[in-house]
Amino acid sequence: MSEAPLLVLGAGEEQVAIYQEARRRGLPTVGVDMRADRPGIALADEFLQISTTDHHAIAEALRGRRIAGVVSTAADTCLASWHELSTELGAPWRFPAAAVRVSTDKAEFHQLAAASGIPSYRWVQSDDLSAVAATAHSFRFPIVFKPADASGGRGVHRADSPSEVDAALQYAARHSPRGQVIAEEVLAGRNITVNVFLCGGELALSLITEKHTLPGPGFLIGGHTGPAELDEVTEKALLDDAHQLCLAFDLVDGPANFDVILAEDGTRYVLEVGARMSGNGFPSMVLAVSEVDWMAALVDLATGGPHPPMPSRSRPVRLHVLTSPLPGPGSVVAVGGLERVSALPGVAAVEVFVAPGDTVQPFTEAGRKLGWIVVGADRHDQLEPRLAAAVRELGLVIVPS
Repeated sequence: MSEAPLLVLGAGEEQVAIYQEARRRGLPTVGVDMRADRPGIALADEFLQISTTDHHAIAEALRGRRIAGVVSTAADTCLASWHELSTELGAPWRFPAAAVRVSTDKAEFHQLAAASGIPSYRWVQSDDLSAVAATAHSFRFPIVFKPADASGGRGVHRADSPSEVDAALQYAARHSPRGQVIAEEVLAGRNITVNVFLCGGELALSLITEKHTLPGPGFLIGGHTGPAELDEVTEKALLDDAHQLCLAFDLVDGPANFDVILAEDGTRYVLEVGARMSGNGFPSMVLAVSEVDWMAALVDLATGGPHPPMPSRSRPVRLHVLTSPLPGPGSVVAVGGLERVSALPGVAAVEVFVAPGDTVQPFTEAGRKLGWIVVGADRHDQLEPRLAAAVRELGLVIVPS
């Protein structure tokens, strides 16, 4: 391979768009994933079956080779490798170390947010689970327990009463690579995600969405509506918070997403950050909202290319995550024609990663989604009817296996 390849960390559903963008440019790729059954592998020019967290092994496999850049999306687990590999391999854009720390350690982010003047709330983090439990019992219920260093909804569990604390604590601990758990008071308010893309220290792109969380103790994301319906003052304040925080953890170029609770009194509580692009089909959503391809902008950044273009429009869009409705393993019986769904009014994108006969797992973490549908409209009140029509036409049927 004569041209230097793009190193892509991950080959899952969320990374497929990176491989597609590289192919559109004629840019060869080296994909890395610990699993050999991921959909991005078929699109990669080379594949290394290595964990994306093992940057030493990845660097050794590429020793003596030139690369066009390092890139990933939608996962915090590979951010440390993104920093190490982009530095060691001399990539045009190097992922900042401070951005790794605040994305993969929730206490680090809380401390930075408080130092930046962002409103705080009660939390405790430790690998001493008895200490976490003791402090959490003094909080106002409900309380959410999370692995301190995981993402994608893994290990997140709400405790509504003192009797549920120990089970939620142990569940979170099992999903933490370092055995650290954070307990936080659950805040009432609107669930907002602030997505930004910086260039040269300034906000180049942004999209604020209203998050749709599914019922249950895991706070799992069922979709987003964007742009969120906000007054101009609140929208500017949310973007100013995100901009200030990005600069505080040395992100002057590239994407980040912030989970925010917007309280009834207008207080903005920033819960956590992922210094990378959102998942769950986010690139398809922002393309439908603004006609700007954030994935192309990310590949441009990773390879030393130009800044992203300015948005040419903004229209309401609803992203819906496809999941299994079952509490246990299931089998896919039917999936309708994607062409028919795509032809429906307002449908901007539809992706399905399963086929009849496949076994699927209950939706207990983001990695178990089955696909997504994105619909757009002229008004927010048109989104739900269009989404309902698309879901009906898709006809995804799953039965217990």
